Amino acid sequence: MTPATDRRLRSARGAVFGAFTLNGVLLAMWVVHIPAITDRTEVSASTLGMFVLLLAGTALIGMRLAGPAADRLGSRTLVALAASAISVTIVGPGLATGPVSLAIALACFGFGNGALDVSMNAQAVLVERGYGRPIMSAFHAMFSAGGFVGSIIGAATQRAGIAPEITLTAAGLLGLATTAALVPHLLSHHREPASHPEHYDTLPAEDLPPTPSEITGAPGSFSSPEAREQRARDEDSSLNDAERQSHRNRKVLWLGLIAFVLLLAEGVVADWSALQVREHLDVSEGDAALAFGAFSATMTIGRFLADRVSGAIGPVALLRYGSLLCAAGFAVVIVSPWLPLSLVGWAMCGLGLAGGVPQIFTAAGNLGGPKAATEMSRVFTIGYLGLLAGPAVIGWLTAIIPLTAALIVPLVLTLACAGAASVVHR
Repeated sequence: MTPATDRRLRSARGAVFGAFTLNGVLLAMWVVHIPAITDRTEVSASTLGMFVLLLAGTALIGMRLAGPAADRLGSRTLVALAASAISVTIVGPGLATGPVSLAIALACFGFGNGALDVSMNAQAVLVERGYGRPIMSAFHAMFSAGGFVGSIIGAATQRAGIAPEITLTAAGLLGLATTAALVPHLLSHHREPASHPEHYDTLPAEDLPPTPSEITGAPGSFSSPEAREQRARDEDSSLNDAERQSHRNRKVLWLGLIAFVLLLAEGVVADWSALQVREHLDVSEGDAALAFGAFSATMTIGRFLADRVSGAIGPVALLRYGSLLCAAGFAVVIVSPWLPLSLVGWAMCGLGLAGGVPQIFTAAGNLGGPKAATEMSRVFTIGYLGLLAGPAVIGWLTAIIPLTAALIVPLVLTLACAGAASVVHR
């Protein structure tokens, strides 16, 4: 790696760190202002639930469209557009005056957030490929850190009596300025930099088979035995291309399913951990809130450490042992009769889930082919459905069995992930 390439990679890495942090900050700014915004717009809890689904649905649309757009325009361009979009649309909820305007604002914000999720991860894959070692988990850790920073800022401004529209407008302007500063440092092309060419699936031009016109000297001239033999080789190559695409499609599906399960487990913890602790152990709401705190703390720490662990033991082992640790955490929570032990269980879940999803996104981004970002967006979409489905499935189950017993579902599914961990083999 030349000094110039090294500097460019470091600069790009810092810019992607900034994009993940910005996304976390802006998303947290909306979350912490939900009570104030719903009070002003007179939105009920049930209506808010539908609006959250609307936000998630438009995020899925943004993810699906972002993949082909990144393949066509490049992930740097799409990061610029998507980051600018969420910086502008974060202002919308603060300016909303009723249910309709809030729904429109959240739909726009969700679309931009989904597009940014795909494009910044696609850019992260390029940077990681240039480094030639695992660094993806650190990017996701910065998203978590950004969420923490955003929640602190939002809480402080509300405590100071600053209106949501002023805070969110300031956040949007800061987001636009940050985007303008970051984008010039992002990588501009999927072949750049080529410090580790073994990570690319494309062949240099001199290694490609000759065309029929190169063999015969004239296009369409297949009269010679050599030309006929070349045509047969070309047909075999086409079959091989189809087989490779079929293999990529199968791997995209498997990666998506594992992402679905891991994000399902994450969604279950986010939405049900505090309630489970309060109901199962009969503790105060303040003590119950420690459950999600333990989970989020170990997840953030785990994401900062996961790259080193992945480099030492490999992505397959990281996913396998992490899934097993998460399953063990759910088991501890289910049987625990004491709050400290339950907090240990939730902390085990956070540490176990910390490195899994980044390994999946890295594997998806390195599948190769001309539609790498599109295939990554498919993995994102399938996985994100798990984040939505997990809390809903547990909610349905609580109608017939206790909440604690319903946690057997993510326990069993994360065990299945451990068995399928080889799918992230590079």
